[in-house]
Amino acid sequence: MQRIAVLTSGGDAPGMNAAVRAVVRCGLKAGLTVFAIRRGFEGLLEGRFEELSDYSVSGLMYAGGSAIECARCPEMLEPHGPEAAADILKRREIDGLITIGGDGTFRGALKIAECGIPIIGIPGTIDNDIPGTERTIGFDTACDTLSWVIQRLRDTAEAHHRTFIVEAMGRHSGWLALYGGLAGGADVILVPEVPWKPEDALATIRRRMREGRTFHLILIAEGAGRAIDLVSWLQEHTSGELEIRASIPGHIQRGGSPTTLDRILASRMGQHAVSALLEGRTSIMIGEACGRLVEVSLAEATDGCRMIDHELYQLALTVG
Repeated sequence: MQRIAVLTSGGDAPGMNAAVRAVVRCGLKAGLTVFAIRRGFEGLLEGRFEELSDYSVSGLMYAGGSAIECARCPEMLEPHGPEAAADILKRREIDGLITIGGDGTFRGALKIAECGIPIIGIPGTIDNDIPGTERTIGFDTACDTLSWVIQRLRDTAEAHHRTFIVEAMGRHSGWLALYGGLAGGADVILVPEVPWKPEDALATIRRRMREGRTFHLILIAEGAGRAIDLVSWLQEHTSGELEIRASIPGHIQRGGSPTTLDRILASRMGQHAVSALLEGRTSIMIGEACGRLVEVSLAEATDGCRMIDHELYQLALTVG
């Protein structure tokens, strides 16, 4: 193991840069030559390799986004994509690849690994939906951002007696909506894992009105429905008695400087990934369980979607 490469792929997540920094500095300390592949798998297929130095990653601990850039690459879903990627890595004499991203990134990584390339995955996604790890890089920061949004909307909701419906990211998983909503004090949280009807949300609002509440905060994960559709339904079924607004923070949830927790998790995972490559353990993802780092096969990490904690969801309903 002499030459390794690192890439970030899919959607960016706060803390990816801290992971790249750890990979580079731990790799260099171990005597490796470390390359960045810009723009993920797309950049890999285009041959966008750049050798990194210790100075190249200076200051990345605090930066959001990805300094080596991300992209989604449809070619990796085609049979020729992973084969071409593996061939390029072999021609470049890359002995090991570290991929930072979510489920799509790991599916691509697994296919490249099947072509004979040693690969380690580091989970970087705000959705926190990867099987085999309790926490992904970027999730804690995104939760802070979402709860920040809800807290500030509460000020206007209370002042104007309004109902706000906030749409959180999360196409297949409600982790972000659940944590952000619970921390932000949302009155109703709607997630893909729990069936719901608009009548249920309206029943909660009417109960709150009977209790004398004059404002309401509803958080809906995008995989559970669209905020604008729920606004339309509620307006139609409340005959104008409620002033309702939709708020979609969108990609704001992805950005910003990572929290301390995300910086530390990313650094630990980056170091562990380099050590695993050096010790010959490949085709794995570095995860976290009970505060300790664990190694999970890429096959397990790409097997479905990690669902929310239903006990925590019931707590959110109780305190909300």
